Amino acid sequence: PFAIVTVAGTNGKGSAVAMLEHSLHAAGYRVGAYSSPHLIDYNERVRVATLETSNADLVAAFARVEAARGETPLTYFEFGTLAALELFREQQIEIAVLEVGLGGRLDAVNAWDADVAIVTSIGTDHQDWLGPDRESIGREKAGVFRPGHCAISGDRDSPRSLRDHAYAIGARWLCLGEDFHAEPMEHGWRWRSAQNTQAGLPFPAMRGNYQVNNAACVLMALECLAERFPVTASDIRAGLTQAVLPGRFQTLAGQPTVVLDVAHNREAAQVLAETLGTQPVNGRTLAVCAMLRDKPREDVVRILAPHIAAWHVAGLDGTRGTTGQDMQAVLTGAGVRTGVSVHASVEAAYAAARLLAGPEDRIVVFGSFHTVGAILRTLQLRDRHHG
Repeated sequence: PFAIVTVAGTNGKGSAVAMLEHSLHAAGYRVGAYSSPHLIDYNERVRVATLETSNADLVAAFARVEAARGETPLTYFEFGTLAALELFREQQIEIAVLEVGLGGRLDAVNAWDADVAIVTSIGTDHQDWLGPDRESIGREKAGVFRPGHCAISGDRDSPRSLRDHAYAIGARWLCLGEDFHAEPMEHGWRWRSAQNTQAGLPFPAMRGNYQVNNAACVLMALECLAERFPVTASDIRAGLTQAVLPGRFQTLAGQPTVVLDVAHNREAAQVLAETLGTQPVNGRTLAVCAMLRDKPREDVVRILAPHIAAWHVAGLDGTRGTTGQDMQAVLTGAGVRTGVSVHASVEAAYAAARLLAGPEDRIVVFGSFHTVGAILRTLQLRDRHHG
């Protein structure tokens, strides 16, 4: 009963979902958004009219899925995806923006046909599942495209496989840098497609140069939806400036500067390194880092090492987790042999970095949603305690 936009991609999915959600919301449509993973509460994953869903509504949706599934086994993500879509139906939304969990072709979100599909970027993450290179990963992500519908790529260097699949099924292929463009202006930026131009756009509230590419995909999707869901220039401005996600170069107020970023693959580390470079501080930059063992840890460390004066590392729990000592070995392997201290937990690593940081310094927390989530949870508890 509602339109669907599906968003896949190695990095930038969550940001694109948020900007689309806020633009459509500003235009007065009833929007549902589904994203993953969450940082603190599961409720973050399911939003209606930009607000997180209540426990009661989520539990009721889960109960309906449980009653309907009979003997069918469901994974955690399948269960959650069904509950989200069931909740959207119940809440009578007009349009849903769905973030793919992993890949595209075989992801639970792809059980629904997208009216518009976006692939924000193609990097090399989850290679155990998606294949060894950008071509095979592109093929998996292309699975979200549908015949006769817009297939948007935010990757200026799109893998052949992505484009070929779009043409093969008769989707309407639209690629950043070819069919639509994001161009810097003196103040803000300009977007243009074959049909439209929007000049003097504000930069997205979420920092990082790559956010303009994500925003460009969002504007292309809005053009594709314009017949059913027209939006104005001011709705788009609202969408770009009001969409804020925790953990995307999130900078906390006060001294020392604290930056939280969920970067956990090569491409995201590259972007984080660039953003740290373009926003220098007078003092040192201290890292608080913990990563899952199935991530390209050594590459991530190597990319960020030139920007970091001291490292505070810790382990992460769970089957994909590691120990702090293991993280130290990764740093050694990447050529970082000095200024590394190992801590019992992410929280302890952060506390140590805070003790050592002067007012001119900067602390960067990165490496995983789990790492950033642990610190956000700590800060939230502290605020509650003081508030």
